[in-house]
Amino acid sequence: MKLDILAFAAHPDDVELACSGTLVAHIAKGKKVGIVDLTQGQLGTRGSAAERLIEAENSAKILGVHARENLGMDDGFFLNDKAHQLKIIEMLRKYQPDTVLCNAQHDRHTDHGKGGDLVQDACFLAGLKKIETTNNGVPQTAWRPKLILRYIQDYFIKPDIVVDITPYFETKIASIKAFETQFFNAQSQEPETPISVPHFLNAIEGRCLDMGRYTGVKYAEGFNVVRPIGITDITELY
Repeated sequence: MKLDILAFAAHPDDVELACSGTLVAHIAKGKKVGIVDLTQGQLGTRGSAAERLIEAENSAKILGVHARENLGMDDGFFLNDKAHQLKIIEMLRKYQPDTVLCNAQHDRHTDHGKGGDLVQDACFLAGLKKIETTNNGVPQTAWRPKLILRYIQDYFIKPDIVVDITPYFETKIASIKAFETQFFNAQSQEPETPISVPHFLNAIEGRCLDMGRYTGVKYAEGFNVVRPIGITDITELY
């Protein structure tokens, strides 16, 4: 199945926190959208890898994405090397997205910048015909996305572009709350973390409000471009 947008995430819930509103906004426009999680979040303080997989599937249903996969990489220790790049290349060639979204350029969690760099490098390599990959035993053809955007996560980074998600903000929050083990739950007996406190979701809303102020909308999500974006009509920019 060819997708219009494929969002990669170092951990399940990265997409939900950073760019899920953008995904829903484009699904509403009839675009086909998917998510690929690199790891199962095995090192997360709260919950288990098995629980995170279930939560990711529940979130996928809320968002209405057309596909979601998990590559099972080693949380915290995956590398930007040939073996890991080939796994990303396989996904790119399988889904042939025109647009790829991936983790922030730098962030508090080391997996975020590393994961984004891994995907960015693989996007170039996926277009090289002499790199051979298969999916379910079938040889794949080369494919290179037209656009790569790095979404903004924990650290505040000034965005290059922002996407209005105002009509879809509540869906974004619902998708985040699908990760019940990770965020505030009054009944939970798990250790408290920086993202499990009650006001963390307020911070997410504040970030979206802040991004929205750039273009005069209520809620938005921000992205950084990897290279200049070409257009044919400058009036499309407002």
